[in-house]
Amino acid sequence: MAQNGNAEDQRVPWHALSGDEALERQETASDGLEKDEAERRLREYGPNRLRQEKKRPAWKRFLDQFNNVLMLILIVAGVASVLLGEIIDAAAIFGVVLIIALVGFIQEGKAESALESIKEMLSPKATVVRSGQTEEIPAEEVVPGDIVEVSSGDRVPADVRLLKAKRFRTQEASLTGESEAVDKATEALEEDAELAERTSMAFAGTTAVQGRATGIVVETGSRTEIGRISEMLEEVEDIQTPLLRHLDSAGKKLAVIIVGAAAAVGLIGVLVHDLPLPEAFMAAVALAVASIPEGLPAIVTITLALGVQAMARRNAIIRKLPAVETLGSTTIIFSDKTGTLTRNEMTAQAIMLADGEVQVSGVGFAPDGDFHRNGEEAQEDEDEDEDGEDQPSGEQIDPDEDALLKRFLVAGALCNDASLREEDGEWHLQGDPTEGALIVAAAKAGFDRDELREQWERQDSIPFESERKYMATLDKDSEGDSRIHVKGAPDRILEMCSSVRTADGTEDLDVEVWEKQIDKLSSRGLRVLAVAEKSADADDELTDEAVEKDLVLLGLVGLLDPPRETAIEAIKKCLEAGIRPIMVTGDHGLTARAIAARLGLRNTDEAISGRELADMSEEDLQRRIEEVDVYARAAPEDKLRMVEAAQADGEVCAMTGDGVNDAPALKRADVGVAMGIEGTEAAKEASEMVLADDNFA
Repeated sequence: MAQNGNAEDQRVPWHALSGDEALERQETASDGLEKDEAERRLREYGPNRLRQEKKRPAWKRFLDQFNNVLMLILIVAGVASVLLGEIIDAAAIFGVVLIIALVGFIQEGKAESALESIKEMLSPKATVVRSGQTEEIPAEEVVPGDIVEVSSGDRVPADVRLLKAKRFRTQEASLTGESEAVDKATEALEEDAELAERTSMAFAGTTAVQGRATGIVVETGSRTEIGRISEMLEEVEDIQTPLLRHLDSAGKKLAVIIVGAAAAVGLIGVLVHDLPLPEAFMAAVALAVASIPEGLPAIVTITLALGVQAMARRNAIIRKLPAVETLGSTTIIFSDKTGTLTRNEMTAQAIMLADGEVQVSGVGFAPDGDFHRNGEEAQEDEDEDEDGEDQPSGEQIDPDEDALLKRFLVAGALCNDASLREEDGEWHLQGDPTEGALIVAAAKAGFDRDELREQWERQDSIPFESERKYMATLDKDSEGDSRIHVKGAPDRILEMCSSVRTADGTEDLDVEVWEKQIDKLSSRGLRVLAVAEKSADADDELTDEAVEKDLVLLGLVGLLDPPRETAIEAIKKCLEAGIRPIMVTGDHGLTARAIAARLGLRNTDEAISGRELADMSEEDLQRRIEEVDVYARAAPEDKLRMVEAAQADGEVCAMTGDGVNDAPALKRADVGVAMGIEGTEAAKEASEMVLADDNFA
């Protein structure tokens, strides 16, 4: 019998198995399941859909709105007003009660639709191989052990262990929170690889953005990663805001006082003043009605509504009225990094050449910036301006007069498929953000990609694949000279190089020296790429064999997604107000720490990983949250645990997020804040507030 990934006897996670081992565990042949076996597994495991929970009927959800002390007091006041003949007062009270109930009813309906938003992410169709035949079936009929095929533009129908991958990339922002597409491969990984690092897997609900792949289904329905998030979201209970908790507490105390006072008045009337019992009762009721602050709910609602209008003018859309007050009580803000605290515009920060480091100023996609030599010596003493941008203190240089730098920038722009366009004064990138950083760096030096393409005609190219870890182009200049340009993972490029370009020509490559340079850039939290070249003949073919030997290393480039200028100032104001920002990201720890330091967070000497969070007890987690402000590679359950731990410690928590992975924590937080532009519908529906411009400030 096939072993589903959720089985108790599973020993090794799917991403750590080889493709053959995954086939063996699922008892599947490479030509797919037989139709009879597929039908049997469908009966055993059930349809490939998220669990359908029975919804509360609308009438029950409406009646639940009256299940709090303040509402009950108002209802009693309305009934008493009718008994006293105060029909107008009774109508006003019941009107307030109805409005409050309707607002709560509508808001709860929106919260429940967050689950529906997740279900809509699942693919309606799937391409499977059964009995050696390829066919398209409803995705709900996919079962563990099915062989599925996924191509660019398809939505992955289930959690899949990849068997074959051809330039295959998927967009996993909904699961990991990171917007950059992920390169997929088929090699087995370490057992403790975190979700964002499981490149041998494709997950249900994610989208293929390039290439094609074949894989074996290992999890379906609620057992998939997105299914686990859906169940977490369903299990998370909304908590009352501080205002509602105080009103509820005040309502209970007020009820006791009113009942006590009314009873005392009734008894005094009967025992002291010899009033008839009916008359004493009506006097007690009159006192109770007069004591009830029936205008309080209306005043609170109007006040909060004014706050909603004020927030809307700041591009913050409030979905639930009490969130306005809760924002003023917030003590901790758990914030996502990419696109919220950072610009989501990858930028070249430093270029390492044979004759030293060159620092690049300017942030974002705008081709405005300078180049400064002597960056190595200046690095420790460099300052940041008020926008958080590094200010190189070395000598400014002209790239057009620096042969090594020019050659590096031209190669990076030619071995590239991204393009930069200006629209209405704004610069926009088409293509991969990492490639875009190289295009922008060249443009800062005055080397326009389109003009370079006119000078250097591309003859052939080898696209990037995760297995080979590089991209290569064969380019021919206007004078007939041909050159191979290569960029990719630095460790892979070093293996392919035998020499390095210097000011005097070339010299033998000292791998150890360049490995130290890679470590130096990486230690700053920069993403490192290597660029190399090789002379070629006009009639040469561009093959892996031709590319993977005797390359000439041109240098390294360190890339970073820079912080938003407004986020730096907003964090400064938060700290001054006694609010502690904490950064939670799916990125690497070194990168997270580097960004956190630039943003001005306080405790950035350490970044706790999702792997470390998973091993912590609740007590340890509470203690560490007090000490550390940076969390990397965080999984959905990690974010939820962090919010719950902080709340257990008495903190009032806000949480920002944009992906499905953020939805459980957004729902649990005192104030969930979703992104309006990049945010998924599930994140928006689970939140109390939406930032229309995705701006933390």
